[in-house]
Amino acid sequence: MHAVVALALPTVEAFDLAIPAQVFADPALPRRYDFTVCAPAAGLVPSTSGYSVHAEHGLEALAVADTVVVPGFLPLEDPGERVCAALREAAARGARVVSVCTGAFALAAAGLLDHRRATTHWQYAGQLAARYPAVKVDPDVLWVDEGAVLTSAGLAAGIDLCVQLVRADYGSDAAVSVARRLVVAPHRDGGQAQWLERPVPPPVEDLAGTCQWALEHLAEPLTVADLARHAGWAPRTLARHFTEQTGMAPLHWLTAARIREARRLLEATDLPVEAIAARCGLGTAANLRVHLARDAGVTPTAYRAAYQGGRGPGEAPGS
Repeated sequence: MHAVVALALPTVEAFDLAIPAQVFADPALPRRYDFTVCAPAAGLVPSTSGYSVHAEHGLEALAVADTVVVPGFLPLEDPGERVCAALREAAARGARVVSVCTGAFALAAAGLLDHRRATTHWQYAGQLAARYPAVKVDPDVLWVDEGAVLTSAGLAAGIDLCVQLVRADYGSDAAVSVARRLVVAPHRDGGQAQWLERPVPPPVEDLAGTCQWALEHLAEPLTVADLARHAGWAPRTLARHFTEQTGMAPLHWLTAARIREARRLLEATDLPVEAIAARCGLGTAANLRVHLARDAGVTPTAYRAAYQGGRGPGEAPGS
């Protein structure tokens, strides 16, 4: 029987821990997995949901695990050398090591993600990359399979990864059976984009007025000269100062702002795609489709359906 051990680090994300518990103990998989929970010390582990989880075992359980799953935890502190050493020892003897959401921080602290692609919840991807520069952080995917080490993005993406592990262990039929019981898609490719919010870099104080003005005039064909004129600077001076302060060229910043506004309108309104494209300054529906595909990996119809559950007026399938 395949032994799966979830390592609950305080304060464990309750939903992240429930995912492997539900998938690997699913009745559709009779006696295929032996699932248990451990912690740095056996006993009660606080969760982010306000209740405690009972871990039957301490770190010694990792010594017999075929798969180790580390659910997310907060705050994102180093789990300590005892935990890191136990994770390294499990990986060294051949255990498959998996993280859900911010559980990737524990794997990174143990050095198991060094020089590997990895992902985590999009809100924490930048922090993971900054704290562990040897990790090749990909914030745009649902999960990453590096063979013996696998990582998933936030929360529900852990379901996709755990179902994928069932598929790898016991085949497609077993994975589909579990997915049906969970009422989730049998397969979402790991390369599918997270539904992340891409913030537009904030302007510095001396550009705030011009940036706010630009956001109020996105429908217009703004140029660097237009921004410079509003700011009272020469175009080259504005472009240099803007890039230094925001990390983006002015027109790239405008495009990011237009895409963010288009996403907001797709999420919250029933405006036709053509109208959204015009309102955001992206021109045509075709141009909006191109930008949204690059940014979120989906069509406007699919993006809107994910938030609203249906197609808006004026949209055709595939829009």
